[in-house]
Amino acid sequence: MPHSPSRTTGRAAVLGSPITHSLSPVLHRAAYAELGLDGWTYERHEVTEDGIAGFLAGLDTSWAGLSLTMPLKRAVIPLLDGISETAASVEAVNTVVFGPDGRRSGDNTDIPGMIAALEERGVHSVESATVLGAGATASSALAALARLCKGEVTAYVRSEERARQMRRWGERLGVEVRTADWARAAEGLRAPLVISTTPSGATDGLAQAVPATGGTLFDVLYDPWPTALAAAWHGPVLGGLDLLVHQAVLQVELMTGCRPAPLAAMRAAGEQELRSRAG
Repeated sequence: MPHSPSRTTGRAAVLGSPITHSLSPVLHRAAYAELGLDGWTYERHEVTEDGIAGFLAGLDTSWAGLSLTMPLKRAVIPLLDGISETAASVEAVNTVVFGPDGRRSGDNTDIPGMIAALEERGVHSVESATVLGAGATASSALAALARLCKGEVTAYVRSEERARQMRRWGERLGVEVRTADWARAAEGLRAPLVISTTPSGATDGLAQAVPATGGTLFDVLYDPWPTALAAAWHGPVLGGLDLLVHQAVLQVELMTGCRPAPLAAMRAAGEQELRSRAG
């Protein structure tokens, strides 16, 4: 049964640096329009690690929630009254919800958003998986794979320090993680699920090594899209917009109290925005 909004008006925003190209305002505003939340607004603010404490201190009771991107996902944690188990598992908060009493609660919708995006494409479990990269998104990928992957996860990384980091995350999350040098990353493309968490251009050199019959590729980038790897892939492909929309759906539900959030309308708005940016 649909849930009504927790309040008739509310302010929300996405914070980070850089933040100019964030799609979050487009997605959240599309949700508000579909849900009839005329009294709700969603903005974007350029905020650095040094500025997050001051920004939070300046908010009044009209604020309902915040979406956080880099570099704030870990920096915000000491400023909150509590965080969810999901956020604690990867030491990263991408969602802050303000209670009626002013309590600041942190959550992470990246992990369940990634799981929901994969399940939407029919990926409910895999025997093994590959993770390309070892940044913050890679830890969220490992947390998602803790629920989806029955066997070993191989992480392809560029340094021994990154390798140790991924193995530590694996131990913490209960995932069997094997690490391998980035120079061998082409070998990982044969896994039934490949999650690429690297910056733009980092996997372009792997496009020519794509196997003739592949599993599922989840490339977390959305602009530019498709990446060279995604364009060359033979098999199901998910992109960054899939992740962004599914995690934003959960954010809208947490901030507004409205369930379910309008996934289709939010995805359509995101696709339209990306088309307009591409010219």
